[in-house]
Amino acid sequence: MRAIYKRELRSYFTSMTGYVFVAALVFFTGIYFMAYNIYNGYPRFSYALMSLMTILMFTIPILTMRSMAEDRRARTDQLLLTAPVSLSSVVMGKYLAMVTVFLVPVALAAFCPLIIAANGQAYLKSDYAALLAFFLMGCVFLAIGMFLSALTESQIIAAVGTFAVLLILFLWDSLTGFLPDKLGDALSVFSFTGVFQNFAQYDVFDVSGLILYLSMAFLFVFLTVQALQKRRWN
Repeated sequence: MRAIYKRELRSYFTSMTGYVFVAALVFFTGIYFMAYNIYNGYPRFSYALMSLMTILMFTIPILTMRSMAEDRRARTDQLLLTAPVSLSSVVMGKYLAMVTVFLVPVALAAFCPLIIAANGQAYLKSDYAALLAFFLMGCVFLAIGMFLSALTESQIIAAVGTFAVLLILFLWDSLTGFLPDKLGDALSVFSFTGVFQNFAQYDVFDVSGLILYLSMAFLFVFLTVQALQKRRWN
């Protein structure tokens, strides 16, 4: 797994993919931080994170579209499927490489609450809890994108499919509102944005929401392994 992790992480920064992803998130983090916290004087960095959440819908597909689809298109996936390592190690190596790339802009964003604290009132516990939720939500989106990339050899289809699924998740609360009450209430439990808003807007440390994020990330990593396992036997 370590060799695959290093290879994937290196590939993101020997191509433009990793740089574009990090630059886009850092750029919009700076824009929202300036707009909310510097210009308007809001003391909570979580306000900027709430706006930055929508940017993930556009940037996550950039990072995940080639994770599996590129190997399948170039037929190098045959080497992975026949390698003397478990498919779980292959998938986890690729997934952790993407998580590491995503961690770079998140780590840079962690300096923003400190800048607020150095210049006035700050809510560090609330902001860092929201940043943790933001990171875990991004990890779920990475797992979804990786799974969809494993289903096709086209990076474009993988990117568009990931964008479509993330759009549905962002509109989840609105969509469940059109369903019958009992069904809508049952499906509202899977509101990804609702969990994040508990941290960012209502100052609630939602443990069940964090468990939901971790569970969904594990589920889609598992589904990716099963998709590769099916191809191995076929």
